[in-house]
Amino acid sequence: MKIPVIRYHTAKIDGVNVFYREAGPADGPIVVLLHGFPTSSHMFRNLIPLLADRYHVIAPDYPGFGESDAPDHTRFAYTFGNYADIVDALLNHLDAKRYAMYVMDYGAPVGYRLALKHPDRVTALIVQNGNAYEEGLKEFWDPIKAYWAENTPARREALAGLVSLETTKFQYLDGMSDAARIDPDNWVHDQALLDRPGNKDIQLDLFHDYGTNVPLYPKFQAFFRERKPPTLIVWGKNDKIFPADGAAPYLRDLPNAEMHMLDSGHFALEDKLDEMAPLIHDFLDRNLGRT
Repeated sequence: MKIPVIRYHTAKIDGVNVFYREAGPADGPIVVLLHGFPTSSHMFRNLIPLLADRYHVIAPDYPGFGESDAPDHTRFAYTFGNYADIVDALLNHLDAKRYAMYVMDYGAPVGYRLALKHPDRVTALIVQNGNAYEEGLKEFWDPIKAYWAENTPARREALAGLVSLETTKFQYLDGMSDAARIDPDNWVHDQALLDRPGNKDIQLDLFHDYGTNVPLYPKFQAFFRERKPPTLIVWGKNDKIFPADGAAPYLRDLPNAEMHMLDSGHFALEDKLDEMAPLIHDFLDRNLGRT
């Protein structure tokens, strides 16, 4: 049995060191893995070897996350537009001309903004608890919506609990069908990075900027309708942050999408990798498979 080798790289993008994991054959179809909050490419550590037998996998960390640089928020624009530009520049640096995207949580607006920039480059989508419809912004988002509407110190500080250990553990454990499958190293790893000096302000800036994604939802949806990328939806249906209400609307614009609602929560890969990896590999084989 050949075990794929994962390599860990850093590229200087617009003056910022951007970390990424890379594996698989250099000439294989490219699959870009775009992580969510509050994690990093670390969330894909177990999936990458299962795809790298055939696919060239690239999984970056956004600035402020994982092993990428985290410049002070007064000197760097922590916005989803900037993240899309940085991922775009990284993929250009790697000469990645066409790619499938796995988008989760924050990875959805990053990936969909990238798709608007280069619609011809997107070969397929894998969507896991990543929103593009207002139906998916339920009660959890009410305090964040208040911050979008009124950017005051009080509204900002009201969200400080979202970077606490309690919330990080909640994201990993809530809604999971078998909590014994969830490695505690996940929240220990993520929380250590959240607790770095200055990182709270980075995350609060991003919570506010997330509001700029919502006006783009009609453009994301138009991309789905017009380009019709092959799409696999694998969604943890018990997620309170990006609930199942946000999954079904994809079928309005992508009626041929394959949807699997999993008995899992926000970080479904931690709970259901054994179910998700075969679905993902099979989907990629049928739509990107090398002949």
